[in-house]
Amino acid sequence: MPSFFSRARDPVDSYTHFIGIALAGLGSILIAVGALVNRTPLRYALPALVFCLSMLALYTASTVYHYSNGDPARVRRLRKLDHSMIYVLIAGTYTPIFFRFQPFERAALFIGILWGVALAGIAVKLVWITAPNWVSALVYLVMGWSILFDLSIFSRMGGGMIALLAIGGVCYTVGAVMYALKRPNPSPQFGHHELFHIFVLLGTFFHFMAVLFYVVF
Repeated sequence: MPSFFSRARDPVDSYTHFIGIALAGLGSILIAVGALVNRTPLRYALPALVFCLSMLALYTASTVYHYSNGDPARVRRLRKLDHSMIYVLIAGTYTPIFFRFQPFERAALFIGILWGVALAGIAVKLVWITAPNWVSALVYLVMGWSILFDLSIFSRMGGGMIALLAIGGVCYTVGAVMYALKRPNPSPQFGHHELFHIFVLLGTFFHFMAVLFYVVF
């Protein structure tokens, strides 16, 4: 780990999600170049851009929050921002997927509702940042698996796309369960929260692959 992160309030957490920023940036470039080379229609490319921005927003907010020291009020504000960006990433991930695999009107309705739920979740986070971990984890899981409320989308996907979505979803779910239960804690320096971060990175990776290869290409 670079010495810069040893000064962080949460060194491992800030470093892992700094890696997330770098990977999200690289992934965004790959999606942009892929869309240009493949001449991906704007109706698919623009939602993919939303996904890219949501990745960058989450990992940037998380890195800054876990690195930040000093003023408790500032750290508290950054924590609210960090937790709020989870809703943004979930809605941002589904945006290109639904606009690619569902008719426009149906996709717009589903995504509109999902972003509405995300905004409501952010509002709750702003006023109830001390909510128990299990409450937040439950809302994240319901949003994360909301695709199951519209099973018709799977008939338009190939097996590879479904597999990537499922694997990514399982990674996020495992991380959310660890976050809710506050375990396991392998060591004082690497506990359940650090494992949660790793599984979030894995979930994002698999969903990025789904967007790149089945939405953009």
